[in-house]
Amino acid sequence: MAARFRMNDLGALSYSLDIEVRRGKKELTLDQSAYASKLLERSDMAECKPCVTPMEKWLKLTKASTAVKVDATLYRSIVDSLRYLVHTRPDIAFVVGYVSRFMKDPR
Repeated sequence: MAARFRMNDLGALSYSLDIEVRRGKKELTLDQSAYASKLLERSDMAECKPCVTPMEKWLKLTKASTAVKVDATLYRSIVDSLRYLVHTRPDIAFVVGYVSRFMKDPR
């Protein structure tokens, strides 16, 4: 390809698209902890305590809610950011899919 296209060797990948890449002898580790921290701050949850389970057991959310409406644009932005975080955190995939159901009319 170098004969056909002009190319530059930038060396080993270490950071791209908010994903930190670390190489070990036998493994490649992808990390988005800085991205997750920024997301927690943007959603005003930086001071919240972490939990083992990302969602309450048997939680039922419905579209017919009496709760005060939230900013739909901010909600969609946070859910989309969580979708991107799923690339390195598959443990939150179910929860992100669950809250994605309410992107049209969040409450």
